[in-house]
Amino acid sequence: MAAGNVNPFNVSDSEEEAEQRQDGADTERSPSDEAQGHSLGPFSPPAYSDPAALLSSNRTSPSVDGIPASAAAVSGIGAETRVSLDAIAAQLLRDQYILTALELHTELLEAGRELPRLRDYFSNPGNFERQSGTPPACKEQGVGPGGPLTAQVQDVKRRKKDAHLRDRAGSISTLDSLDFARYSDDGNRESDERVAVLEFELRKAKETIQALRANLTQAAECEIASQERKNYKSSPETQEPIRPLEKRALNFLVNEYLLKNEYKLTSITFSDENDDQDFELWDDVGLNIPKPPDLLQLYRNCGNSQPLHRDNVDVAVSVDPSDLPGDYFTQEPVQQTDVIQQQQQQEVVQELEYQISLLNSEKQSLAEQIKKLQSDIQALQRNVSSEPTAGVKSTPSKENPKCDKPPLDNGQYLDIRGVTETDSSSDTTKTSTSTTIATDCTENSTTATQPHSKLKANGQQSKSSVQFDQPNRKLSPAFHQALLSFCRMSADSRLGSEVSRIADSEQSVMLMLGRCLPHIVPNVLLAKREELIPLILCTACLHPEPKERDQLLHILFNLIKRPDDEQRQMILTGCVAFAQHVGPTRVEAELLPQCWEQINHKYPERRLLVAEACGALAPYLPKEIRSSLVLSMLQQMLADDKADMVREAVVKSLGVIMGYIDDPDKYSQGFELMLLSLGDPSERVVSATHQVFIPAFAAWCTELGNLQSQLIPSLLTRIEKLLKGEYGLDEHKLHMYLSALQSLIPSLFAVLLQNAPFTSRVKLQGDVPPIEVTRFPRPASPLQDVATIVGSREQLAVLLHLYDHQLQHEGTTGWDSLLWVVNQFLPQIIDIVGRINVTSSTCVHEFSRFFWRLCRTFGKIFTNTKVKPQFQEILRLSEENVDATAGNGILTKATVPIYATGVLTCYNQEEDRKLLVGFLEDVMTTLSLSHAPLDSLKASFVELGANPAYHELLLTVLWYGVVHTSALVRCTAARMFERVLRGMSEALIDKRVAPALITLCSGPEFSVRISTIPAFGTIMETVTQKELLERVKMQLASFLEDPQYQDQHSLHMEIIKTFGRVGPNAEPRFRDEFVLPHLHKLALCNNQQTVESKRIDIATQLFEAYSALSCCFISEELMVNHFLPGLRCLRTDMEQLSPEHEVILSSMIKECEIKVENKAIGEAQGSISIAASLVGEDAKTKFLSKMGQLTTSGAMLANVFQRKK
Repeated sequence: MAAGNVNPFNVSDSEEEAEQRQDGADTERSPSDEAQGHSLGPFSPPAYSDPAALLSSNRTSPSVDGIPASAAAVSGIGAETRVSLDAIAAQLLRDQYILTALELHTELLEAGRELPRLRDYFSNPGNFERQSGTPPACKEQGVGPGGPLTAQVQDVKRRKKDAHLRDRAGSISTLDSLDFARYSDDGNRESDERVAVLEFELRKAKETIQALRANLTQAAECEIASQERKNYKSSPETQEPIRPLEKRALNFLVNEYLLKNEYKLTSITFSDENDDQDFELWDDVGLNIPKPPDLLQLYRNCGNSQPLHRDNVDVAVSVDPSDLPGDYFTQEPVQQTDVIQQQQQQEVVQELEYQISLLNSEKQSLAEQIKKLQSDIQALQRNVSSEPTAGVKSTPSKENPKCDKPPLDNGQYLDIRGVTETDSSSDTTKTSTSTTIATDCTENSTTATQPHSKLKANGQQSKSSVQFDQPNRKLSPAFHQALLSFCRMSADSRLGSEVSRIADSEQSVMLMLGRCLPHIVPNVLLAKREELIPLILCTACLHPEPKERDQLLHILFNLIKRPDDEQRQMILTGCVAFAQHVGPTRVEAELLPQCWEQINHKYPERRLLVAEACGALAPYLPKEIRSSLVLSMLQQMLADDKADMVREAVVKSLGVIMGYIDDPDKYSQGFELMLLSLGDPSERVVSATHQVFIPAFAAWCTELGNLQSQLIPSLLTRIEKLLKGEYGLDEHKLHMYLSALQSLIPSLFAVLLQNAPFTSRVKLQGDVPPIEVTRFPRPASPLQDVATIVGSREQLAVLLHLYDHQLQHEGTTGWDSLLWVVNQFLPQIIDIVGRINVTSSTCVHEFSRFFWRLCRTFGKIFTNTKVKPQFQEILRLSEENVDATAGNGILTKATVPIYATGVLTCYNQEEDRKLLVGFLEDVMTTLSLSHAPLDSLKASFVELGANPAYHELLLTVLWYGVVHTSALVRCTAARMFERVLRGMSEALIDKRVAPALITLCSGPEFSVRISTIPAFGTIMETVTQKELLERVKMQLASFLEDPQYQDQHSLHMEIIKTFGRVGPNAEPRFRDEFVLPHLHKLALCNNQQTVESKRIDIATQLFEAYSALSCCFISEELMVNHFLPGLRCLRTDMEQLSPEHEVILSSMIKECEIKVENKAIGEAQGSISIAASLVGEDAKTKFLSKMGQLTTSGAMLANVFQRKK
């Protein structure tokens, strides 16, 4: 992988390494290198390739970018010789005097004498950042002062020095030495440093990409070898294969043509099939490549271009331009005397003569090797020709002593291009041997330039020898070779070379797949690319080259642009198989970087693949990486990713990580991740947290012993802080913490079972009764199933049997985990329940579900002996427990509804239902007789009324209040009917509720009768049965029309309030015939009210009722006869009592009057529109009849609709 890739495995080298490499560069210029130039073998270039570098008597004189530091030699000739500014600048940059060089550059700019060297240096931002230990001044030359000829020598030295530095410098980051813990989020400043590191690496990656694209552009131009070019020139009918650069340029032009000519769908498809290219940016084709004209212009000019006449001239030179310094041709000419120039030219000639002598010695050495190999080849050919049959066999080859390391591709394949046994091919052998030595020094035969050349084999015998029938002919081998050349086979292209070689070993198969797969994948349909996953994975597992493996894994993760669920599962399955095969080291070094590179991919499906891969690979990673790098990656994605499905996968992978982590120091980080996941705005992320993360985190806390000592107390502490908040209760956070506690209940119960005194007596026996289906609440996921946590359902059955026996007969002595629940956890949570707002239905519901799940999980014996006694001790049902004045008694708190709905409803047997009925009756009686607020009782009825299974039970409690001797209790019962009617069946309302309400209305107390009005209004709002509605209507009419109720101010207030509440939702007929007329009467009567307080009370209630009813549809008749007159009466009251209300009423009256006027105008317009529509219909009929008579063609028909000019 390139050094600039944005991943944590390539970190910038330290400054110490940069200094050591700089010192190493000076060492490489020492005179000892000259003596070593001959000892490196004939394949090594001479130690000095810079001609002018040899002029100075001091070989260690500084040189930057290949510029010979010949100032000393020049100064030795004459003292008057001036040193050039370019040499001074080079010396300053070489010695890292950057500020001095900058001052010189500034002064030269002001004087108008700008130096290209300083301009290029200070305009390149890469010179001022650390880059793998290379000083900025030397990074352009790359190969040191010796020039390109010494590249191999210095490369060997540099590798040795780098190995030495890795041994002694701990700051160099490699895959083996990198401390991934530094990337974790522990500490106070690591996150800021990590952001800075990532920004730096991103910037470096962009620069590296630009440089690589420039190199690839140049390399693409020279991709086809000279032999292939010669072949194509000799065969005009054969077209030269397209180069990558040409392909990208043509793709860009084709896509541009499609877009310009409105072939958008075709362009989209074309872009999908070439997803590795950005069609919006021409620079993506290649740097410094001018954009050609579009396809249309090229087509128009293709026949007009005249070929340019060029003269071919053979030129021979003694100096290769690559041997000269990199900026040799860009230096400014230095004004020197003719004597100095002649002296330098002589020295250059001497240096070139020295290099020629070295090259001659190398040539002689290579010639000796060629002769030796030719003799070996001739001996092998004689051995083959002496065989009785002309079978194709492989012969052992002599190992070349000059080769230090055999290549990975040892030629273990069969070349189907044939075999020759001629001794007359010495010329071909001579020309091909040198190439063979440079490419494969273990090969024992050469590759001929013609097809049907040789059989390639290594030093091992072929696994199977193939025999062919040979004709009994006496044709010469040369004639055979020439004859076979007429068989048209393409063995000189890349694909032809692969086809002509058949692998006969596993390693060569892997090498072949590694070469071919990158060319196969882009040409496979996107919908079928998952079929390539087995091939890619198998090759990536077994391929010996790390670079090729990295490329294959990169192809795997980029195989599909937006993989769906099934495709991602296939890729993940392959990644797990790869990890199981190669082990943790290669998973860390090869798979994790692929995940890191895609962590910020623009497609959420790709980021989702990364998130899922982190969890799937967790079991196969080193534990240090698992708890540091992978955990930090997932935490970053959880905090930053905007896609819900990605964060959901992140949470699930974090749960998997929690199942494998074993570093106790990561507990606090895991707790923060839990809170972060619970606070996510997406419901699917929160659900994944409860299903996967919290059970896995709880299991780890259980092993650490932190479940009861840290995790649960931390959540309780946060709930208590919420209740003490100055700005009110944050119900969302309360739900978040309480739901986490609820998800921890199975783990807490499992801890009780596993730490119980009877664990030593656990034995799997066949006579243990099975677990009842309804014994435990339905778990949110298998990880919350107690049987899964304990180990098996059989194990759980045995533990439950012993658990019940222990609670019922042996007690809890010595059972610390259970005593903590009874003595610390339950009292604290019950105290919290007493402090929440009883009017908050959300809080009451959440705590009720929590206690219901707690009691069902811990069992009936635990609930009856440990939970209920603690509630009953607090809820002593007596008037002493009720503070009637302040309403602070315990019976007015949320403890009552939570105990009734969360604890008493856990079990539904007869004795449990009787206990619940008795508790509610006692609470209703106590609160009524104490004149206490009824909020706790209302909350209990609302929570229980939401479940139809408790409707009969609630009606039983209310009937107890209906027949109670105390009018206070009967009033309370009447008001409670309103809370249970919603959701109740009409049959129950008809048979149980309506008779009870009529019974209450028949009593002597007016307060009881008034208390029934809201319940009657709710019936009118929710019931559709006509007979029942008529009965309720008659009862309400009696309240309004009976003379005994005319002076009942509270009754009128309650009726108006009820009308305003149920009027918009009641049956329209009831609203039009009953509600609006009676509101009009009440408003009219209120104008004559003499008591000002009563008048303002009625007026206020009427204002609320009319405001609610104004949103309903009211017919014009009702608007004129009842609604508007009632509003005017109400405005009369408000003019005297509440002027601010009078303004609103005036606007309401004005709006209603406008509506009435618009309706009248609309009716008049409606009659006109009816007549117009009749005329329009007649015109349309005539027009269609005329159209039917037309017999003209379509073209003439179109002319009918054209405007006349």
